Amino acid sequence: MDAYAVIETGGKQYRVKKGDTLKVEQLDGEAGTTVKLDRVLAYSDGTQLMVGRPCVQGAAVEAEIIAQIRGPKLIAYKKKRRKGYERKVGHRQKLTQIRVNAIVAG
Repeated sequence: MDAYAVIETGGKQYRVKKGDTLKVEQLDGEAGTTVKLDRVLAYSDGTQLMVGRPCVQGAAVEAEIIAQIRGPKLIAYKKKRRKGYERKVGHRQKLTQIRVNAIVAG
């Protein structure tokens, strides 16, 4: 089994391994820069699992920013019948696409 880590970023948790590409909440940095994500909730080297309380001490995930992108447009629409009330609001979330380069054990 390959090494993997469970990280938390942007209030969400992701299970990642080396080489994974994922979209997370916006992180600071330009495309091509390296980011260190140090909120590692769990880490496995393939044989042993370490679970943090709440984080694994010294563990980190090094990732490269591929691009700063925007998610799909989401529409929030409200209506109350027979009252003449309609409300339509659109939203596009700012995202960062990253590639996991390494998982550093704690």
